[in-house]
Amino acid sequence: MRLPALHRQLASSLLMLALAGFSLGVAAQTAADTPKPSAQFMQMLHAWLEKGEYRAQAPRESEWLDSGDRYTILEDSPGKADAVDLVAYDTQTGKRAVLVSGDKLTPSGQSVPLRIEHYQWSADHSQLLIFTNTQKVWRLHTRGDYWVLRLSDGNLTKLGGGAPPASLMFAKFSPDGHTVAYVRENNLYVEDLAASQIRQITHDGSTEIINGTTDWVTEEELDLRDAFRWSPDSASIAYWQFDQSGVGDYTLINDTDASYPTTFKYRYPHPGGTNASVRVGVVSAQGGPTQWIDIPGDPRNQYIPRMDWIGDSGELILQNLNRLQNANRVLIANAHSGQTRLLFEDKDPAWVEVMPNFEWLSANSKSSPAPSNKTDLLWLSERDSWRHAWLISRATGQARLITNFRADVIQSVLLDEPHGFFYFIASPNDPIRHYLYRSRLDGTGTPERVTPQSLPGTNAYNASPNGKWAIHIYSSASHPTSYDLIRLDSHQVVRTLVNNDNLIAKDNALDPEPIEFTETPVTDGARLPTFIVKPPNFDPAKKYPMLVNVYSEPAACTVHDAWSFTLLKAVAREGYVVVSFDNEGTPAPSGRAWRKPIYGRIGLLNSQEQSQAITAFEQSHPWIDSTRVGMWGHSGGGSATLNEMFRHPGQVQAAVASSPVADEALYDSIYQERYMGLPSANGYLDGSPINFAQGLAGHLLIMHGSGDDNVHFQGTEMLVNRLIALGKQFDFMDYPNRTHALSEGPGTSVHVNALRFRYLEQYIPPGPR
Repeated sequence: MRLPALHRQLASSLLMLALAGFSLGVAAQTAADTPKPSAQFMQMLHAWLEKGEYRAQAPRESEWLDSGDRYTILEDSPGKADAVDLVAYDTQTGKRAVLVSGDKLTPSGQSVPLRIEHYQWSADHSQLLIFTNTQKVWRLHTRGDYWVLRLSDGNLTKLGGGAPPASLMFAKFSPDGHTVAYVRENNLYVEDLAASQIRQITHDGSTEIINGTTDWVTEEELDLRDAFRWSPDSASIAYWQFDQSGVGDYTLINDTDASYPTTFKYRYPHPGGTNASVRVGVVSAQGGPTQWIDIPGDPRNQYIPRMDWIGDSGELILQNLNRLQNANRVLIANAHSGQTRLLFEDKDPAWVEVMPNFEWLSANSKSSPAPSNKTDLLWLSERDSWRHAWLISRATGQARLITNFRADVIQSVLLDEPHGFFYFIASPNDPIRHYLYRSRLDGTGTPERVTPQSLPGTNAYNASPNGKWAIHIYSSASHPTSYDLIRLDSHQVVRTLVNNDNLIAKDNALDPEPIEFTETPVTDGARLPTFIVKPPNFDPAKKYPMLVNVYSEPAACTVHDAWSFTLLKAVAREGYVVVSFDNEGTPAPSGRAWRKPIYGRIGLLNSQEQSQAITAFEQSHPWIDSTRVGMWGHSGGGSATLNEMFRHPGQVQAAVASSPVADEALYDSIYQERYMGLPSANGYLDGSPINFAQGLAGHLLIMHGSGDDNVHFQGTEMLVNRLIALGKQFDFMDYPNRTHALSEGPGTSVHVNALRFRYLEQYIPPGPR
């Protein structure tokens, strides 16, 4: 009820008098007096987030052709707005040829060409499958329209018949190129290209039964979306099926898009709760019954994160994780009978990783591998305390080490059978950088570094199938991302595709001090990788405020020698020293002993080491003002920020936690159980920030999107209630309907960052003293 105007004036006057009693001797602070980011900082945010002026460019949809003798790239059509050409380059000579011009991509009766989001060649390169008009499904654009372009006569045909726009998913040619299979509304379809006939080959798809794609948690935590595979003979399709019945419904509430709130429900399993049932089956491309694969165990308490055909059309290979994710069984299945046999099992007392794909050696590594001749499976395992590469015999299941050194394999690049090498990314004794190494497939000798010593930083490679070439992707803290075509064995640069040198001038305009990398000791003897971003004209004789950017969980590191410091340089320019520490338990390539101590201790180990690192850094750097320390983090970093404020009161004077997990029991089953075990363990209580909220001292801003399907708004609301009950003052920002990324909608990204750093600037005054 609104008060009459006179009463409102009286109440307002009494309120001001009451407040005055608590503010004697304190100068009134107006909006104009409130510290806020500078105009140049705001200009940089708009230029970066809205105009893309600091965004590094990359070759558009590049693909290898002819095993690497050619590569393709999308390029703007000369003089044709909104049109692109698909262009091929001879890898050795650089000779350019337009394979598909933009004018061939305009459907009959339309005036605008198709916008290519992705493309796929048929095996004989006579047809092109085009993905366009895409829509986001959770994280990625995986639903849209598909068209087939026949190069011989330019015929352009839309797939799906009368299907609604943007309703097809994961379309792909059969190996013989005669048909295309795709998912629509949780069922699988096969479309005959010559006859223009569509066959529905699964019929039980619904909101609960999912065929050919995955449930929410499998997509989010096992990175599996495209969930069907053509057999090599084009006769069958192997696919995943998920049954979500019994999985808890979560409801997202939209308060702003209509006069009355609307809701959206989806299945989201909590730790210890009911998971979806998962199985794999094989169905004829003509339709008919499915042959289900016999996988031992409870289908609701295990995962099948990867599956594929071995090479012929008679056998499948599957990875089969137990629910605790500390054992990964590799099974070989008979596609006709469904029977399985165990090839190999990878175990770890904490957790095991999923291999992203299956890579095989053939019987004769000097010749092209025959489909039925797959003899040895590449596998990355920590079974000897390092993430090493092993070859698993298909005949015996025995493992043979091929990377014999005290270092981790970060990522597989290429099994180069003709030349007898395994190429991979590693970085011995240097966890913040990535380099290309190679080892002999027979396991003899020590792996050798291929990346030149002159390229310190982050190096990635897209190698050609024939092992002759690679696209080398390089960046460092002082070098923007570049893309070069190289000869793989010698690392000789053939030509530059993209260099992004224009970003150097933009970066220099931020007037940064050079980024520093160091290590910070903590009490158990570990030395945490650390970066330091200093303000311009830094004077070590003065005291500077420090802002700590934190993540700290097993999903990611923050300290990388890579081109990723633009925002942090802009923050430092405001008058701050910006730092970050990677504690034990982050996925740095420093051995199992570094990564696995966090098992069962998320919220404990990482919080403890982050706090110790702050203290150690302050003690070893006398130019840090320990009375002006702030922190910010997002997602797991938001949780770490809460834990710092609640468990170590007073060490950090102000902090911003965005999209945090306040209660680990409310996050999803796969992630939380992988790193914490089942909720019966006390770690869930001990690791959850909400249970330590009574320790809050200092200024805390919590930000969350009410449409967050990943880390639910619910947990933050529960934390808000807890802080209110404890009588704790704090600040809170709700971003209506935004997801976990806090990026949707005009102006959102700029607003999030402006608010985050305005808040820190308000309570952590910038500049030297």
